[in-house]
Amino acid sequence: MNLNCVRIRNFRRLKDVLIDFDSEISIFVGANNSGKTSATQALQLFLAGSKTRIAFHDFSVESWSAFDAYGDFNFATEGEEPHPVCPTMSMDLWFSVDEPDLHQVMNFLPSLDWEGSLVGVRIEFAPSDPATMLDAYRQAKAKAALHVQPATVEREAYQPWPKSLSDYLDRVLPQEFEFRYFVLDHSKFDADFRQTDDAYTPARMTGDKGSAAVTLTGLLKVSFLGAQRNLAEDSGGRAENLSKHLAGYYKRNLEKIEADFAALGALADSQSKLNTHLKKVFVEILEKLQKLGYPGLDNPKIEIRSSVDPTALLTSNEGTRVYYGLDLPGAAGAELSLPDHCNGLGFKNLIYMVVQLLDFDSGWRREEQKRAPLHLVFIEEPEAHMHAQLQQVFIREILELLKAPDGDGGFKSQLVVTTHSSHILYERGFTPIRYFRRGNGDRRQLTDVVNLSRFYADAPEPDRDFLARYLKLTHCDIFFADAAILVEGNVERLLLPLMIAKAAPRLSSCYLSVLEVGGAFGFKFKRLIEFLGITTLLITDIDSVEPDVCDAHGKKISGGRGCKVDFDGAVTSNQTLRQWLPGKTTIAELIAVTIDQRTQLPDENSQASVHVVYQTSTLTRWKQNGQEDAEELQVTGRTLEESFAIQNLEWCQDKQHKDLGLRIPRAQEKGLIAVTEAIGKRVRGKKFRKTDFALALMHKEEVWEVPSYIHDGLRWLESKIMPPVEADNSGGAEDDEAVTTEEEA
Repeated sequence: MNLNCVRIRNFRRLKDVLIDFDSEISIFVGANNSGKTSATQALQLFLAGSKTRIAFHDFSVESWSAFDAYGDFNFATEGEEPHPVCPTMSMDLWFSVDEPDLHQVMNFLPSLDWEGSLVGVRIEFAPSDPATMLDAYRQAKAKAALHVQPATVEREAYQPWPKSLSDYLDRVLPQEFEFRYFVLDHSKFDADFRQTDDAYTPARMTGDKGSAAVTLTGLLKVSFLGAQRNLAEDSGGRAENLSKHLAGYYKRNLEKIEADFAALGALADSQSKLNTHLKKVFVEILEKLQKLGYPGLDNPKIEIRSSVDPTALLTSNEGTRVYYGLDLPGAAGAELSLPDHCNGLGFKNLIYMVVQLLDFDSGWRREEQKRAPLHLVFIEEPEAHMHAQLQQVFIREILELLKAPDGDGGFKSQLVVTTHSSHILYERGFTPIRYFRRGNGDRRQLTDVVNLSRFYADAPEPDRDFLARYLKLTHCDIFFADAAILVEGNVERLLLPLMIAKAAPRLSSCYLSVLEVGGAFGFKFKRLIEFLGITTLLITDIDSVEPDVCDAHGKKISGGRGCKVDFDGAVTSNQTLRQWLPGKTTIAELIAVTIDQRTQLPDENSQASVHVVYQTSTLTRWKQNGQEDAEELQVTGRTLEESFAIQNLEWCQDKQHKDLGLRIPRAQEKGLIAVTEAIGKRVRGKKFRKTDFALALMHKEEVWEVPSYIHDGLRWLESKIMPPVEADNSGGAEDDEAVTTEEEA
């Protein structure tokens, strides 16, 4: 048996979301404030069944106005339909049950005719008595109306509590609301676990107060290992030093004093025997820590020693401490022992988590007759203080720590990890990932949850394998970002921070995932980006090449070589431009497309906003020696380097900037066309080093212009993910174009 999924309604950002659970480990990821913690806290609060721990502001923002409409509606008035309904919170839990486990869920079967493998339970947080609640609210509001004070010159108007039903419930919610429990019939729900029959009313679980909650906790036990793990000994009342936790583990999980008189007698004989006993007691923890790669070659080994009288071991946390043994070179058998506060936070965090997880597991197994068949364990941000390799080892081996022993049939542990670590994320592949996606537009305060196992199942095998390898090898952070930028190559990736600072500085405060994918592979990300619904900017090259020429038999004679953009009949070799946006092949078509044709807007299939930019015609100026007036020409570069040189032509030809590799010998003696053609030939040549160009430009403090196509693209992205500014007085045609792009998109 395992927890298949939960549907959460009206809890914070989670207006109505379905969260699927992997049978072994689920990994919650998403940008900051996307709802990951809310999902874990919802499970914690609902399964605890304590109404005093839920506040009114735990209701989703959209429901607040619905509360007020319900509170102010006159139900005595006839003909006003539909009547408003009081919002409620709810959570549907669906369990996959195998035939041998049916006896575990008898109390949750909807009828004797039940068939299948899915058993559902609904926990609802709703008014105990809606009529009584409304009456109490209206009496309080009428009383408050007698004390309203209008505004004067000296002060604002004053209206006593409660101003509205939401204001009323903000103070008295625990007195007016209660938890209710219902048994669900899966035949009344669709594949996404939405109710299909409006006339269907789930059967409420009855009995003594709290009996339904007890019945549910008899089926599912939930343990939480929070992100806030204070590991320093001087961290105050919430100190989490390892010695205390190991002592607690001993007291909760090992033999009690009454059953271990022989051991205590041996311990009392000598301090040495006590240390031997402790070493034997904690051998399981230390062995499992070794499987996680600790201690390594250069790390101190852990020892558990007694530091006080042996009889205090079971009565005081100070009776047991962690020491780190250091071998001293040059002295046989010599060893230095240091207390736990001398070790690093990363390994303290690792040891603490292992001890806590084993404590959770052993506590669950000790419950015997009352033991729930399913144990759901949440770990928040295990990566704290740990280096990348240790993060990977941890997630790789963590399930082994909770693996059921042989003969423990019918009982199972499921793990849920919330993380911001790409090293943890890709260790298990796509299938366990649950992506929490913030909404767009009017749904900015809401979250959707995307199951990446569905993407993995539906995507073509070559594409999904490519993406899985790419994301793992590059430790890509796309699942944590506010937006993604797919760039052509290393030069764009290196220079992008500088270009953002010049063209769209507000983007510097956003979490942007920059993926170096190239035009040949960028389109392979199309399906993933659309599935995630993430706002994406594609910065690529127009990559003009000569068209293919074939003989009478269809055999290719020539074509495919790089050429100038204005070459007659030139086409693009860029597969992203061909197969994604704007979906054109010839250079003439690519130059002629509109902004709308280069933009993919959200639709019913995806929330993703995608915009592609590539080289466009740029007005450049050049003054040859001996000329009175500068020449002007519209020129389109083929690559970033060529476009940069064209847009910063005079600056690039200055002797001070020859390290860029774009300076043409005796350029002042040539005309504008000759100079631009020479630059194009230089960039296409084998001796031009693109990375050297990027590194040289990074050291330039002088004013240079961002290529217009990248400038416009960054401004588009800024308009999509940043709040609008009241006014932009910087002026210029490029600014106006960026504003127009935002309005049209």
